[in-house]
Amino acid sequence: MSTLHQDSIIIDGLNISKFDRAVFEDMRTGGITAANCTVSVWEGFAKTVDNIAQMKRLIRGNSEHLSLVRTTADILQAKQESRTGVILGFQNAHAFEDNLGYIEAFADMGVRVVQLCYNTQNLVGTGCYERDGGLSDFGREVITEMNRVGIMVDLSHVGGNTSAEAIAYSQKPVCYSHCLPSGLKDHPRNKSDAQLREIADAGGFVGVTMFAPFLKRGSEATLDDYIEAIDYVVNLIGEDAVGIGTDFTQGYSVDFFDWLTHDKGRYRRLTDFGKVVNPLGIRTIAEFPNLTAAMQRAGWRETRIRKIMGENWVRVFRSVWGA
Repeated sequence: MSTLHQDSIIIDGLNISKFDRAVFEDMRTGGITAANCTVSVWEGFAKTVDNIAQMKRLIRGNSEHLSLVRTTADILQAKQESRTGVILGFQNAHAFEDNLGYIEAFADMGVRVVQLCYNTQNLVGTGCYERDGGLSDFGREVITEMNRVGIMVDLSHVGGNTSAEAIAYSQKPVCYSHCLPSGLKDHPRNKSDAQLREIADAGGFVGVTMFAPFLKRGSEATLDDYIEAIDYVVNLIGEDAVGIGTDFTQGYSVDFFDWLTHDKGRYRRLTDFGKVVNPLGIRTIAEFPNLTAAMQRAGWRETRIRKIMGENWVRVFRSVWGA
């Protein structure tokens, strides 16, 4: 691990791995300061509460490796203590059901990032895999409440119309926590140059993913392909609006991807990822230092690397969370 990686704040804007001790040990080996860890996708309120309780038990049971993040100060403390801070995040507002009061309840539990839609329609708006009717009036109320309680609005799997209306409506910065540019590969999950500029121009943020099905060379991708994608986005919207959001799925089998790619986890198939294998050079979370090294090989300035690897995320989280 290079001195630069060791000294930097390293934040992964999205991790949906099969969380267990092995994954947490890899996070420490990889020098991850904090990660947005998914605790809800298709689940409703009660099951999501159970998922949060389970994650907190894991944090307590692995306290030499982990701590819970509620504020940006908690991220900095995790860095000082050589632990990984767990940021509780949803990839679907479905867990809010039709009750605005649940939003504050989840914030009190520690939830800090919520993606409005996961691929399809919910009460808030529409995902990226069906006809997009835009943000509902209830969705506007949801965003207002998320702004109030300090939960970041994530639009990664959200449809273009719903995203545009959310970007315009939110009073706090919003993000694509894990996306890739369609300028390198045309895919429903990737964002056009116009969409990337739109979120950045509104003070929002882009976490660039390395999920291979969305990269230009798919399962043949290497770490250099991931660097190319990050560089593309930085050249488009500037180095202050970009970070990392790997979308690591470490530890899962094909059944998990089957669940993810069906509407509500059980209805129509929305997409087919084919072979899912992370780019060569960063196949596991433990290999995260290779990303910093690849940025150095590409000739990036140290200040840019520090920003993209974590400092930018800290700044934008502080602006949303308020601390």
